Amino acid sequence: MGISRRDFIRGGALTAVTVAASTGAAILNVTTKANGDPAGPDTTRDLDALRNLPPASGEDSLVTMQRDLVRAMRKPVEQRHWTMLIDTRKCVGCHACTIGCVAENKLPPGVVYRPVMTDETGEFPHLRMTHTPRPCMQCEAPSCVPVCPVRATWKRPDGVVVIDYDKCIGCRHCLTACPYGARTSDFDLHYNADAAHGAGKDAARPLQGSVPSWEEQASSEYGKRWDRAGHGSPIGNARKCHFCLHRLDVGELPVCVTTCIGRATYFGDKNDDNALVMRLLRSTAAQTLLPHRGTQPSVHYIF
Repeated sequence: MGISRRDFIRGGALTAVTVAASTGAAILNVTTKANGDPAGPDTTRDLDALRNLPPASGEDSLVTMQRDLVRAMRKPVEQRHWTMLIDTRKCVGCHACTIGCVAENKLPPGVVYRPVMTDETGEFPHLRMTHTPRPCMQCEAPSCVPVCPVRATWKRPDGVVVIDYDKCIGCRHCLTACPYGARTSDFDLHYNADAAHGAGKDAARPLQGSVPSWEEQASSEYGKRWDRAGHGSPIGNARKCHFCLHRLDVGELPVCVTTCIGRATYFGDKNDDNALVMRLLRSTAAQTLLPHRGTQPSVHYIF
């Protein structure tokens, strides 16, 4: 979206604290109004994941975070708050999280929930490549929410900012308002629309100008089936990362967490002091992107 990794980090040094605080408070008031989200005991989940696997010292961080997830889901939705920590020192720029997200959410060309920005520093032969994954920040005071003219986006009780594709009119005001460039529009593009002639008549190998069946598969975002056939939602809508809410509900970590080969992404409940992500946040010098904007991101970074 035209914003480099260096711009993000440099923005953290700005000091417009007074303006940011007042603006953030105003936005927070808008996003915390009742929006009909389910709450209370009916939102608890007693998951079977790892039920028969006792904790062990030295276990993989994914297993530990899985335990944290199971523990968090036993609480009502309003008592948990999802947060993420990305250790850029471990990120190798493999883009596994990006591709995993595309596959998980059936994302078309141009729609990316977790891009990885790469920055080159130094001079040859002493060069260094650094990589910064950039999901939606799931802000406490999201600037994308109050600009929506039809209230199609809001913040859930667990802190995740969501979009109702059936309400979204595709005005893209939220794309402009997001300082992180975390939202993209679905223009109904296809990867194989220009496949070469002679590819065969099989549905999975289309002729030029046609669309293969796998590109029209429905996605399961927000726990609903979204069928692209007939130019239906989410075509034409704003789209973004949602921490894989459909996976959390069945006891699975976000796909960007599980596909990270360097274990650079940590995820868990901000309201659980024993969660791995919170233990790391307390013991490291983590920071957020563009803190002067007053959006109070739920995604933190170690640089």
